[in-house]
Amino acid sequence: MTTSPTRSPGKMSRRGNTGPTTYDFRKPIKLSRDHIRTLQIAFETYARSCGTLFTTRLRVVSSVSLVSIEQLNYDEYISSLANPTVIAVVSIDPLPGTVLVEVSSSAVMTAIDHMLGGPGGAQPERPLTEVEMPLLRGLMERMLGELRYGFEQLVDISPKLKEIEYNAQFLRAHQPGDAVVIASFEMKIGTEECVASICLPFATILPVLEKQETIELTAAERLVRDTSLRKLTAGLSAAPIDVAVRFQPIRMRTDDIVDLLPGDVVPLAHPTSVPLEVTVNETVFAHAVPGNQGARLACLVVPSPKEEKRR
Repeated sequence: MTTSPTRSPGKMSRRGNTGPTTYDFRKPIKLSRDHIRTLQIAFETYARSCGTLFTTRLRVVSSVSLVSIEQLNYDEYISSLANPTVIAVVSIDPLPGTVLVEVSSSAVMTAIDHMLGGPGGAQPERPLTEVEMPLLRGLMERMLGELRYGFEQLVDISPKLKEIEYNAQFLRAHQPGDAVVIASFEMKIGTEECVASICLPFATILPVLEKQETIELTAAERLVRDTSLRKLTAGLSAAPIDVAVRFQPIRMRTDDIVDLLPGDVVPLAHPTSVPLEVTVNETVFAHAVPGNQGARLACLVVPSPKEEKRR
């Protein structure tokens, strides 16, 4: 099946239907529809407040709008960022973990130019000076105040700016495989447009989301959910799987394996009183003794050795 190159499934998007997305069963999506709705309200509140902050602070017409909420691994998020970019490393006491607020370098330079009385527009890509850095930190701290306001209906947090980085590859805020929630925003500062993002640790935000009341579903939504559940259950019940019955494994030297010839006998060292293991995907789920059913080889499922000992 051919899929579109969108980044991941399970995301809320305001750009309409962009086609099918890839689903990786090794990394199941943990964000439910209710979780996304709850986060959407919080981030849209933050976006509106942030747009007002830019307009009043920079004295130029600005706007911030939520684009998507999605779940990724931390290394997937980092690899998607431009280099250089401006990344604020933030703590959100009393919640554990580190939050990242990322804004493009061009948008940051435009904002600083407006704060210094300039006209904005295209800016050179260069490191910030000692005069510009306090202006950026002050703007970031104001943005974090709006983040606190956006999340106050969920949890009372106190975001604090710890440091500012320019190269995402140097950040070690989380382990590469850690699940994170990414909120992406369209940001306009005068004529400058960019996509900014906020990275929340999934393990940090999940307990907060689970405490919220479940949003009441409409009759149509309940019907769709129940129908999907029945179809999924029926499909899984009828799905064929490979089952193996095996003796206890043995260890052999490499040269002994290479020298094996037809007719050689390999002792298995499996006691006759011990049943065989019934496995699926290398997982033992039952025990059995060998036998036959007519002309076919078969096995009889018996209690496991541990159950026999308990008796």
